[in-house]
Amino acid sequence: MTQRTNSAKVTSSISKPIIATQGLLSRVGGREARPWGWFEILAIGLGYQVKRLSVEPGRRLSLQWHRHRQEHWVVARGSARVTIGADSLVLSPGGTLAVPKAAIHRLENASAVDPLEIVEVQIGAYLGEDDIVRIQDDFGRVITGKGAALIDSNGHDNHDAGQEIVSVPLSSP
Repeated sequence: MTQRTNSAKVTSSISKPIIATQGLLSRVGGREARPWGWFEILAIGLGYQVKRLSVEPGRRLSLQWHRHRQEHWVVARGSARVTIGADSLVLSPGGTLAVPKAAIHRLENASAVDPLEIVEVQIGAYLGEDDIVRIQDDFGRVITGKGAALIDSNGHDNHDAGQEIVSVPLSSP
């Protein structure tokens, strides 16, 4: 009896977090198309999210920064040209890069032939897709006008004066 009661308690305590995060878990899996390729969410939890990104040959993501999250990239396949601030670096499979919160950055497939695959770990208080402030975009997705982030020539968001934007020098591993 004691063993059964303990098992029931364990089952009960395990199921509660799953029920509490059911809305988050429903976002896991499935590919979301983007003009540069696609991404899928591999795992999600309180304060983190893991994605797999596939960038088509010769394509690149927006030059962007995030208010609420940092990112950690691992190149799984292909060759990645990464930019943080004014610095650029090429990473091959196994190469990693940490992108601090508020750092201006870009990811690009350096190959004209092979796809680029990245595993991205996002860490932060808010991980929504709307936490992307685009500075430049090859696909016309930079928002301007009323309600848009007011980006100056240095990439600073003048709309939220309390947010510091950082430029981080890159270094080879």
